[in-house]
Amino acid sequence: MTSPTTPILTVHNLSAVFPDNNGGLQALDRVSFQVYPREFLAVLGPSGSGKSTLLRIIAGLLQPTEGKVSFGDHRQPRIGMVFQQATLMPWRTVIQNIMLPLELDGTDPQQARARARELIDLVGLQSFENHWPRELSGGMAQRVAIARALIHDPDLLLLDEPFASLDALTRERMWAELLRIWQARQKTVIMVTHSISEALFLADRVIVFSARPGRVKLDLNVDLPRPRTDEMRYTAHFGRLARRLKDTIE
Repeated sequence: MTSPTTPILTVHNLSAVFPDNNGGLQALDRVSFQVYPREFLAVLGPSGSGKSTLLRIIAGLLQPTEGKVSFGDHRQPRIGMVFQQATLMPWRTVIQNIMLPLELDGTDPQQARARARELIDLVGLQSFENHWPRELSGGMAQRVAIARALIHDPDLLLLDEPFASLDALTRERMWAELLRIWQARQKTVIMVTHSISEALFLADRVIVFSARPGRVKLDLNVDLPRPRTDEMRYTAHFGRLARRLKDTIE
């Protein structure tokens, strides 16, 4: 993917230390990288390497100990975030869960409902808008969470292992669904994952973190053509890229 010259996001010398009884637990150590408009970036690394901490700092939910996060036009962008669990409100229906961010912003209810219906169509949940979260499968619940994150038209979509709790077959189906949604909306995406195959299948670039404290060990361009197909996962080139990522993690 050819990126514009101006990054939408710059992470510069980012460090994060959490206080404890042993002088502090360092989660990130001088992490630096840039992300460009409409790019899909995957962040890969072992458990405890600070990947989720990084997303929370970018989202403004945590403050770094050192370093900074800056945005291309020097304003705080609209950010949507999807977590490992869908975190839907059980007393609200599908459409009510999706509408929630607009309700909190004071958007006109009819306009909010119309936009929610558009996203229900986008994520493939037609006829489920009045279902309760308990009536949804795990994959369907995550589709609701993605729609809710997209409803305020974010500049940046942050995904924190959104498919980690799903079974293998559902997870792979959700990869294709996420690519379809990304192609339709052309959002800038940063996705945290433990899965090498997931990172390669979805992303334009993969950043590999070291074990804690997280440092950038590799910034790899994924030179696989788009649209991605399931058959690509079984090619020799996909295997070479996967081996390079695996060797870097180990």
